[in-house]
Amino acid sequence: MYPRLNLMGYRLSASRCLAVGLGITLIMGCYLASLPMQSEKATYQIAEKAQTKKKLALIVPFRDRFEELLEFVPHMYGFLNRQRIPFHIFVLQQKDSNRFNRASLINVGFLFARNDYDYIAMHDVDLLPMNNALKYDYPANGPVHISSPQTHPKYHYDTFIGGILLINREHFELVNGMSNNYWGWGLEDDEFYVRLKDAGLKVTRPANITTGPENTFRHVHDKTYRRRDMRKCFNQREVTRRRDRVTGLHDVKYKHYSTHKVTVDNLPITVLNIELLCDKNVTPWCQCPEPVKAKKP
Repeated sequence: MYPRLNLMGYRLSASRCLAVGLGITLIMGCYLASLPMQSEKATYQIAEKAQTKKKLALIVPFRDRFEELLEFVPHMYGFLNRQRIPFHIFVLQQKDSNRFNRASLINVGFLFARNDYDYIAMHDVDLLPMNNALKYDYPANGPVHISSPQTHPKYHYDTFIGGILLINREHFELVNGMSNNYWGWGLEDDEFYVRLKDAGLKVTRPANITTGPENTFRHVHDKTYRRRDMRKCFNQREVTRRRDRVTGLHDVKYKHYSTHKVTVDNLPITVLNIELLCDKNVTPWCQCPEPVKAKKP
């Protein structure tokens, strides 16, 4: 004889309890199977989208601008996270006695990033985007100039592509990167514009931006404290105003001293300490002599 159970005033045998339990389990199983699996599907779609998103490397040419870097890193993390852009910041710090060479540092940064990232942003450390309509999406059809002449705080000529420029890996390699001839401040972006034009690449700019030069970006450069190196010496002026068809990504000369994984406000970045090598037979202006100060009578 099976033992009997008293459940809520009803006397049930163990065999009947087993039958009732199996029936309830079967009914609940059918009910749950009929429910739509919306949350699981949504989770899968989000994960799939994240896996297919192109990865961005922010290449930041740099020399001793730590105050600006402390503002740049948290600002860019907030700005790009709102756009859900997978990215990493590479700070290319020039550690030598030569004049600053922004273009060569960008070439070096690209070489370090190209195996793991799909496109780069050539990004000045002192230019912070303030308008969320400035999209850092993958530039599939050609370079995208984020800091356009219509919105840049200082430069407004039509062929200007400095400040912030997005370009994909294939297009940067197609034009052989940037010229290595530009020691000191200025003109390397103008030469790069000609490279892009010669390769048939059209530069586009953000559309429907309702802000202007005064409020699209925050320019944190202190021109009194950090004066731009605008000296011209030897035949620099003549050479740097011509299209460079010799130097570029393939022959940038440098030594990689060290790599540091550091954080700013707990936000990770990579700092690469780089020595740029100068052939003074080719570009003697990598070290301009200091101007002689007139003696007081």
